[in-house]
Amino acid sequence: MHNTPFSNTSRRQFIKHTGQLAAASALAGIVIPGVHAAENNVIQVALVGCGGRGTGAAENALSTPHGPVKLAAMADVFSTKLNRSFEQLSKRKKDQFDVPAERRFLGFDGYQKAMDCLKPGDVVILATPPAFRWVHFAYAIQKGLNVFMEKPVTVDGPTTRRMLKLAEESEKKNLKVGVGLMIRHCKGRQELWDRIRSGEIGDLMMLRAYRMHGPGGNAGPKPENMGELLYQVSRFHSFLWASGGVFSDYNIHQVDECCWMKDAWPVQAHGLGGRHYRGNSVDQNFDNYSVEYTFADGTKLFFNGRCVTGCHEEFASYGHGTKGSAVISTSSHTPGRVRTYKGQNLTEANLLWAFPQPEKSPYQLEWNDLIDAIRQDKPYNEVKRGAIASLVTSMGRLAAHTGQVVTYDQMMNHDHEFAPDVDKFTLDSPAPLRAGVDGRYPVPAPGQKQLREY
Repeated sequence: MHNTPFSNTSRRQFIKHTGQLAAASALAGIVIPGVHAAENNVIQVALVGCGGRGTGAAENALSTPHGPVKLAAMADVFSTKLNRSFEQLSKRKKDQFDVPAERRFLGFDGYQKAMDCLKPGDVVILATPPAFRWVHFAYAIQKGLNVFMEKPVTVDGPTTRRMLKLAEESEKKNLKVGVGLMIRHCKGRQELWDRIRSGEIGDLMMLRAYRMHGPGGNAGPKPENMGELLYQVSRFHSFLWASGGVFSDYNIHQVDECCWMKDAWPVQAHGLGGRHYRGNSVDQNFDNYSVEYTFADGTKLFFNGRCVTGCHEEFASYGHGTKGSAVISTSSHTPGRVRTYKGQNLTEANLLWAFPQPEKSPYQLEWNDLIDAIRQDKPYNEVKRGAIASLVTSMGRLAAHTGQVVTYDQMMNHDHEFAPDVDKFTLDSPAPLRAGVDGRYPVPAPGQKQLREY
């Protein structure tokens, strides 16, 4: 991959050499926007993927105490999303917002144009559907940019292997890279991890997690006036190639936080699930999933997910040890309200410890940590862990979709790449997944399709 003149330059070193910017820009064929003439300690940010999560990440970036930070460019394939994000951010963060029309880009190549507005040491937010993550990350590395990327970072074995190689390259260039598994930055969970390590609840013997709520990942029939590719991108939770479906995109947080508390990754997964009430939805998701993950020492993590109206709802994670138990998540991701108990009954009488309330948002804390690492030139790269968390989540999904026991090595070495040409997409490209004559897309068939999910 091509190296830019500043590929190995830290942010602090770069600030010392701002006089070289014009020459470096000329070499790269880039015209530095006027915004670069501001204070030489401003970290500029480009937002690639302007949906709700991307907009939230940009607001967190602009809210860090380790400023100054300014939003300088935006890109998306949908003008409605870009315009909505522009309106929200320009109102909420107007003093840190400088994105004129010429730095707002549409199309599948918009990510390149947005990153070209930055200089080495700045930050790009990658918040498009996960299928595009490795493509955008590779270009960010080439440009010498620090990165924040949303989870999951991969959706299958081949892209995980590719992402791990990119992680090594980014580390060699001393790039700071955050991955949106923000729970790892929660102060309460960090203390809980320490308490589990110290033996407060004994040896962890079992973990369990639940994400049970109303419908998710549904997609009605494709509108007549919309192309197949854009339709699938716009409803990315509905298609495995774009996001790994609801299992990967929704459930990775709980899988990751439980593996964190265990301080290990599972070696195999056995799962099941099915479609029950999808109605006229043409998506590829199941309504419910149940996955048994097994760690090398035999410890189990039981994950249960359901997207069905009228059923018991729960959004929580728990750990059970030889002496006691712990609440890892209480309801949704934040506040965690983590606690430990003696014994296995989670009653007030058995309470050992509870993290003080209120808590700071981990969505903001992860950005504080990233920007601080850039300012102080601290080692900071979460890509490898994010890729493995994504792979382990995909391992559970593959097990449920095929009806087979799937090992970590089998998932890592799996040959099915859902969207091998994603780096070549244009607005006129065919979609990676084709609908049948009835307008419906292939769905997993456990037992019948034992090697691939569709």
